[in-house]
Parts: sequence; C-alpha cells; structure tokens
Amino acid sequence: MLTRFYHALFFLAALANYFLETNAFVLSSSNPVTRFETAQFGTTKIAPSLPEPKDISYGEMSRKYRRTVYTHDDWRKHRNPDRFFYYLRSIFVSGVYKSLGREVVATTGLATFIVIYNAIIGGYTDFENHQHAALIATNLPLMGLPLNPFTLSSPSLGLLLVFRTNTSYQRWDEARKNWGMNINHTRDLVRMGNAFYDKTGVSPEQRQNDLKVLSLCTWAFVRSMKRHLSPEDEDEEDFVWELFEKLPAQQAQAIIDAAHRPNRALQDLSYAIENLPMHFLRKNELHKAVTIFEDNLGSSERILTSPVPLFYSRHTARFLSFWLLFVPFALYEPFGASWNHVAMIPATAAISVFLFGIEELATQLEEPFTILPMQAFCDKIYNWCTEIVSWDAGDNGMSVNEPRPEHTVFANLEDIGR
Repeated sequence: MLTRFYHALFFLAALANYFLETNAFVLSSSNPVTRFETAQFGTTKIAPSLPEPKDISYGEMSRKYRRTVYTHDDWRKHRNPDRFFYYLRSIFVSGVYKSLGREVVATTGLATFIVIYNAIIGGYTDFENHQHAALIATNLPLMGLPLNPFTLSSPSLGLLLVFRTNTSYQRWDEARKNWGMNINHTRDLVRMGNAFYDKTGVSPEQRQNDLKVLSLCTWAFVRSMKRHLSPEDEDEEDFVWELFEKLPAQQAQAIIDAAHRPNRALQDLSYAIENLPMHFLRKNELHKAVTIFEDNLGSSERILTSPVPLFYSRHTARFLSFWLLFVPFALYEPFGASWNHVAMIPATAAISVFLFGIEELATQLEEPFTILPMQAFCDKIYNWCTEIVSWDAGDNGMSVNEPRPEHTVFANLEDIGR
C-alpha cells in the first residue's frame, strides 16, 4: 500500500511540474529566418524559433512546426513497429498535450481535493493499512455522484467529438487537395506552354524569355495565394522579399499593392499566356488551368473565412468541460479498492488528457492552412516549373516532326479570326 501511495504521489508531482514549468517548451528566438538547399525542394525556408510564450498558447505557436512533407525515409519511420513505444515516451513533449496543461491540472486538482476532503470527513487508511475515523466530526456528506449519468451521456459526448474531428479533418483534406490541384496544374500549364510554343520566326532568346515569364507568373500566383492564406506577421516580410528577388520590380510592386494579390497574380498569368505565340485553341487550354487556380483559391477562402458553426464548437467544449469536471465525483466509489481511493487521481488525469486532446486536435485541424507546408509547395512549384521551361523539343535526341499539310487548316482558322 505504501509503495502504491508513493507511486501516485510521484506521478502527480511529475505531472504538475511538467504542465506548470513553462521553460519546458521555450525555445530561443534569436535565430533569424534563413533558407537552405534541399535535394527535393531546392531552396526552402527554415521555420523560425519559438518566441517566449505570452498570451498565445503553445499549440498556436507550434503550428508552424507541423508542416510536414513526408519522404520515403519518413514513411519508414512512420511504419516502424516500435512506434508505440516511441509515442508513449514522447507523450510529455507533445505540443498537443502541453497546450492542455491548465485544463488537465483543473480536473486533476479537483480529483485530488475530493480524495483529501472525503478522507478528512469520512475517515482514512494510514500507511500501515489501519483504519482511522474522520479527522473532523461533522454531518457533511462525502463528495460523490452516481456513475450512471456519465455512462448514459458518454455516447452523446462521443458523437459530438466524432463529428467535430471528422468535420475538421474534411476541411484539412479539402485544403490539401486544393494545393495538390495547384501543384498538378502549374506543371500542366507550363508543360503545355512549352510544348505548344510556336517558334516560327522567334529567336531562341525570345522563346526562353517568354517561357520564363510564364513560369514566374505561375509561381507568383501560388506564392500570392500562400501569403493570402497565411497570417500577415508570419509571411509578409518573406513574401515581399521573394517577389522582388524573382520578379521584375514593377510587377512585384503591382502584386504587393493590389487589394487582392492572388487576383492580380492571375491577371499577370493571363497576360503571359496571351503573349505566347500559339494558336488560340491551345491558349484556351492554358486558360483552363487558370480557371482551376481561381476555383482552388475560392475554395480555400471559403475554408479560411467560414469555421465550423460556432454554436456547435462551443456546445461541444462546454459539454466536454462539464463532463470532465464532474466525472471525478463519480469515480470516487469505483476506485474504492485503491488506497484511500487515490487511484482516481491519475485516472482522472489520463481521461482528461485524452478527451481534451480529441477536442484540441479538432480545433487545430479546423483551420488547415497554417499547418500545411505551403512554403514547401511553392518552392516545389518554382523549381519544377523552372526546370520544365528549360527543356526544348529535340534536346533529348528525339526527332521533331514538322506539321502535316492537313493540319494547316488550324492556321487558316486563326487567319479567319483576324
């Protein structure tokens, strides 16, 4: 009995020390934002160090470190058969659990108070397993509630949490698909621009410049979309720097000054397509990709500006909070076999961590853009589009066939349109 008591006290002390010690998750903020070379994405950005926490939760500040882009090595680690042991060992450094410190301390503290209060009012067992009478003679009742109300209400709470997490994941999934469409169609647009380019009467230098403008305008849209969906204090400085680094100064300034920057970048992309020497039917195929970009932008704006209905989120949070605050009263009797019912304290802490954690996961997923690796996506698009426009027909040894005579009807159609 004495050993179990000491184990329980040690667990509570470690738990309180972990949640209350802010230095456990403070990182230095002295390192500036830098960029480095990677094999997969080329030049990309290193996330800045965490600043000292003020009135912003750890969960909010840690979002920039959740922008994971998996490679084969990451998937091997993800499938590692020892992952369960690793996840259990890392539970005390989890950002999700760190952000729940006050809530878990509140429910665990209440459970501790119930144990102490009932021992004082109703009697207790000492370390030698001897029963003692109440320390205070009073007619006050012991603190406790029947377990049945919590058993009956737990399915309803489970449904609320399931719907909350499913809806949040669907929002994350749609946002990720929007960026997947951007990646696919930027490559498709630049590939068609390169393949459809009519080199007749055009110098190699002019062709190279036209395709470079097409590639840069394509990148400028996705980079402007990334800035449009990111917090200003996080991305504005990098956005301005990247635009002036890659675009002509006048074009970069026009995008920066626009009220809706992605729209301005799309307009520049349309101008770049129209300046390409090719048949108008082929230009229409390129413009279809621009329309898809507009749809992806609109879908992302809808996700950013329209949360899950607030009354649903608030009701779920209130239901969960009241349920976890009152469940320690119902756990007192079921843990009667433990020394002075003390086992209900770590049980309350564990239940609180995992149930509050489900709601926290849903909240973190609800706004997906600040946990998506959008900077890596933009860097990837820039590198791949730049590579595509560097290719030329015949540079791989394949023969290039001249247009057949029967295909000249398309050229004639263009003349008729004039």
